[in-house]
Amino acid sequence: MFYTSPYSRARQTCNNIIEGIKDLPGVDYTIREETRMREQDFGNFQATPEEMERIWEERAHYGHFFYRIPHGESAADVYDRIASFNESLFRQFQQDDFPNILVLVTHGIWARVFLMKWFRWSYEEFESLKNIPHCHYLIMKRHDGGKFFLKTRLLTWDDVDEDDIDAQVVKEVGDEVCFNSQNKLTNPEDLDISGIIEAQKIAIRQLREKNKKIKEAYDKIHSNGNGYTDYREKMVSRFKLDNQSVVNSVENLSGQLSPTRNFSPSISGTLSPPSR
Repeated sequence: MFYTSPYSRARQTCNNIIEGIKDLPGVDYTIREETRMREQDFGNFQATPEEMERIWEERAHYGHFFYRIPHGESAADVYDRIASFNESLFRQFQQDDFPNILVLVTHGIWARVFLMKWFRWSYEEFESLKNIPHCHYLIMKRHDGGKFFLKTRLLTWDDVDEDDIDAQVVKEVGDEVCFNSQNKLTNPEDLDISGIIEAQKIAIRQLREKNKKIKEAYDKIHSNGNGYTDYREKMVSRFKLDNQSVVNSVENLSGQLSPTRNFSPSISGTLSPPSR
């Protein structure tokens, strides 16, 4: 079964995937559009470059998850949509005729928030994630006992060497701002992203330092013996080895699954329902 966002790029990506499998023997599928799978709304208004620069700088300082784009959404708003969507999925999982493979064709921020909700990641974990590349497969697999594991490795800003942060921020911010500012600027050639880049560099380094302190606190408590067992169990999920954290995303599928050259920039994720 395929669920796809109604946005045109996701539709195109879904169609391209179908073209690749429709003639395979024994492959049956259905396709459903789901409006709750649309990408975060970045606003419908026409803005000046100065206004867009202000919005993106504020977002970098405030945090990508909670900052609400004027006339648009925050990632927290997307989280609420996904919570409703997941409830619908869970009900469908109980149906006897539900297929054993589910493919979600969606978008980058939506995919990260979906994983955050599904695996109960913390706010810090979400903010630590780097952008997911266009046309990237995210594979979730159910293990014995019904627990899902994320098989595709996700990269975080903590994985980046200090010397490489500036260059990677320039690329990510440039790609993201330009893509999400399309058709929203009266004079797009006047957009100056230098201030946005600097704000994002500061935010990433502050987050890395925060994560370092959290880990140091966890390691210190963890080494203090049995007296702190209850407290250890309540520590932020990022540093628990038995959770579905990004540190458990260990399988790199980039060499195994290669989208065709003309795929549109959407995200494909696969999800298998629990056995009945």
